[in-house]
This record gives sequence, C-alpha cells and structure tokens, in this order.
Amino acid sequence: MALFTKTALTSVAALTLLGGTAFAGELVINTDTSDPAPKAAFEALIAGFEAENPDVTVTWNLFDHEGYKTSIRNFLTADAPDVANWYAGNRMLPYVNAGLFEPVNDVWEENGLSESLASAEGSMTIDGKIWGVPYTYYQWGVYYRKDIFAEHGIEAPATWDDFLAAGETLKANGVTPITIGTKYLWTAGGVFDYLNLRTNGYDFHMALTKGEVAWTDDRVRATMANWQTLIDGDFFLENHAAYSWQEALAPMVQGDAAMYVMGNFSVEQFKVAGLDVDTQLGFFQFPVIDPSIPVAEEAPTDTLHIPSGAKNKEDAKKFLAYLARADVQSEVNKTLGQLPVNKNSEVADDVFLQAGAEMLSNTTGGIAQFFDRDAPAEMAKAGMEGFQEFMVKPERLDAILERLEKVRARAY
Repeated sequence: MALFTKTALTSVAALTLLGGTAFAGELVINTDTSDPAPKAAFEALIAGFEAENPDVTVTWNLFDHEGYKTSIRNFLTADAPDVANWYAGNRMLPYVNAGLFEPVNDVWEENGLSESLASAEGSMTIDGKIWGVPYTYYQWGVYYRKDIFAEHGIEAPATWDDFLAAGETLKANGVTPITIGTKYLWTAGGVFDYLNLRTNGYDFHMALTKGEVAWTDDRVRATMANWQTLIDGDFFLENHAAYSWQEALAPMVQGDAAMYVMGNFSVEQFKVAGLDVDTQLGFFQFPVIDPSIPVAEEAPTDTLHIPSGAKNKEDAKKFLAYLARADVQSEVNKTLGQLPVNKNSEVADDVFLQAGAEMLSNTTGGIAQFFDRDAPAEMAKAGMEGFQEFMVKPERLDAILERLEKVRARAY
C-alpha cells in the first residue's frame, strides 16, 4: 500500500462536532485508532485509498478511545462524518435503531462480500440489512501446554467428553486443567460465552444479550449446568478471583495448569512471561457440547460504517469497498497483528494467527462479539459479576439468575 498521503489528520481529545463542512471530493473519517499499531494501519490504509482515488482528499479525525465513546453519538447526530469506525454485533444495534447508520447492502452486493466476508455477515446484519464492513478480528479459543498434553498422552479435545476426560487426566497428574484470573471479570464472560454458544448456539446468545430472553430461562440454566460440571470437577485455578488475567498466566507458564480460555492477544504475554510458545504452546477450538448446535466462535470484530447523515456517501462507499478487498485487509492486519475477515487475504506467518484464520473462515454458526460488547453496559457489568460469583459460590445460582433478570428488566 502506498505510504504517501495528502490526508489532513486531526488529533482529537475531547471533540464532538468534527464531521461538518465537507467539500466536493473530501471524505471525512472519524476513528479511535490512536494506539500505535492501529494508527499506523489507518495511515497506510488512507494513503493507499488516496493513491487509487486522487480526486478524493481524506480528512481524518483521530480520537482517543474514551473520547470516542463519549463523542460518537453526538457527532453522528449533530454533524456526521462520512465514515466512522465501531464494532459488530449488538454494539452497533443502538446506532442502527436510532437511524444513525446507513445500510450498505449495495456495497456488499456490488463487491461480492457475502462470499469473501461470509464469516462475519451475520454479525453485520440487523433486520435483514447490512450496516457496515468488518476489517479485522481475532480468535478466542483454548490455549494449552502442548508439551504437558504430550507427556500425559492427551490429544487436543474436540468434544465435551474428550475435554472432561483430558481434565481428569491432568488432575490425576497434579495439573490444574484450566487457569483463569477473574479479578477483572471479563475472563469469566469469555467462559460463559463459549459454554452458552456450545449449549444453545449463536442466535440464543444474541437474543440473550439483546434482552429478549429471561436469565431464569431453562436454556440459561443448561449453560450454567455445564459450567457447574467444570466447577464441581475442580477444573479451575483456585483463588482465581484474586488474579488478573495476566497473573493467571504464571501457573500455566510454570506447568501447574494446562489450559486457558482466552483471546489471541495472550500469545505475546505468554512470551513475556517466559513460555517458549513455539514448543510449549498450542491452540484448539473450544470443544463441541451439542453436535446439533452449529459451531459459533468468539471473535471481536472491528468495523467501519457510513453514518446516515454523511455528506459524501458516494466516496464513503468507495472507501468501504476498498477496505473490504483481500489485499487491503492483508496489509492492514499485518500491521495490526490480527486476522483479516476477507477469507482470500493473506494471514501473517504466525502459527496462532494461521490457526485462527482457518477456524474462523470455516465458521458457519456465527461470530459472537464477546459478552461485554454484545450486551449493554449495565447488563454486561451485572452479568460478569454474576459469573464470577457463580464460579466461587455455585450454590447461589438461583439468586444470581434472579438478580440478573431484575437487571434485564431495567437495562433494556
């Protein structure tokens, strides 16, 4: 991608009205990609687009993360840019429902995106319309000590029964099956999501996080029953509520635990903690619990959208089509160190990214966005507090679910 640019870049700390006064041939883009890798990726992305579209000048308004969260509704409502970044799934639902995002089915149809971006189409679709273009995601799954598995003759489990059997073998040899640190709650959200996706499927996950299903529903109880099997079986690290997710790496690095349900960002932290990831770390897909449920995955997805109030929708659609291309997503994600959504893109030469790409590109059951992305903030906080409490005191399940049901009635 070209590295020169005629972009006008504006750094934004606390700004709400930056979209306006667009001129012919000007494309205004607002993003919160202020960290070094995302910033570099977007600089190259915009430069490449401008090189191919010399009649378009991009004005790029760059926000910090927190400033963006507090500003996005204001600028979408009052003075919209032409393109804005956000997230897939239920995180985009409030802006769709408020009429602040433009459907882009025509961009998908004209560029064959239902084929090339197939794995994420479901997470971009609400009420039969597609609301943006996904450009990067990363996988969750089970990271494990493959040397410990090999030592005890354990194969990477594909089914729930195999997973339980692997845990029993590990325990018999003095190894805690699963490390986890729930001090900051979201790790428990990841475990819940996978158990729920495997027990009830993607559509149920989305209905639950949209507030359409009661927390006292028998299907939620079925998810919690599978979780309790692991808790009662002493599968999890003791005192996990005292550990952050990084602190919970140590037992696995030291060989005292063998698995971690986690996102791919953990690989770099395993390296920092002293694990030889080339020889000691492996990855497998969270095992199937119910074979009748289509296999869905957890893959938080970043997206670009056209606000309904955009002044230059023609060039905005060109930009989204450009970003959807396989070659463009290859370059963006090499810089990000993540996975392109376009299945025809090249994936960086990394064994874990390669494994994630293969898994996600073959996912037919849907791509979930993680519990605290798919649920509104109040529900997400209460839910993850309840999950942590359940892991410590599973006998409180009824009270936890009743409390979450009260939050559901209020939060939605």
